[in-house]
Amino acid sequence: MRDKTHSEQIVRWARFVKNNDISTWKPMVKALTDSQIIMANRFYSNLIKTEKGKLKAEKLLKRKL
Repeated sequence: MRDKTHSEQIVRWARFVKNNDISTWKPMVKALTDSQIIMANRFYSNLIKTEKGKLKAEKLLKRKL
């Protein structure tokens, strides 16, 4: 695991989720996951703009299948 502060943050988040209604924390999680998906899509869009990038993207896609 990382350092002590990282594990403390995990414990704080777990307590927050446990002690609060889903309608309170779900928008926070949704915003985070949506932003990760957007950044991944941007990465792959930029990656395939070059010939080497296209080859790398094809390799990654084949691994997932």
